[in-house]
Amino acid sequence: MPTKDELFDRAVDLVADGDLDGAIALYEQAIALDPAFADAVQGIAMAYADKGMFDEAITWGKKLVELTPDETLAHTSLSMFYQRKGMIPEAEAEGAKARMLDWKRQLAEQKNEGGGS
Repeated sequence: MPTKDELFDRAVDLVADGDLDGAIALYEQAIALDPAFADAVQGIAMAYADKGMFDEAITWGKKLVELTPDETLAHTSLSMFYQRKGMIPEAEAEGAKARMLDWKRQLAEQKNEGGGS
């Protein structure tokens, strides 16, 4: 039986080949092995978005935000899914969360570069 990482890698290859349905099936298998596998959750959300299935993309995007609440990419992706569905207020709210997280990251980096002062 393939590992979650093997399934994920095969799914990425299928996306590159344009086989979104095949990729989604493999992402689902990887997630079944590890429901907290954020890379696979991101992958399945993007695959659904690429198919124009924004309700599914949003569902998986919300799951990604639950798994990785401090990751800018999770909020940016969900914002994009909302925007593509025409849900502009929701898109703007997620975009704002992504910007705040990025600013916090930048401030932390500046603090670390300055010797913690």
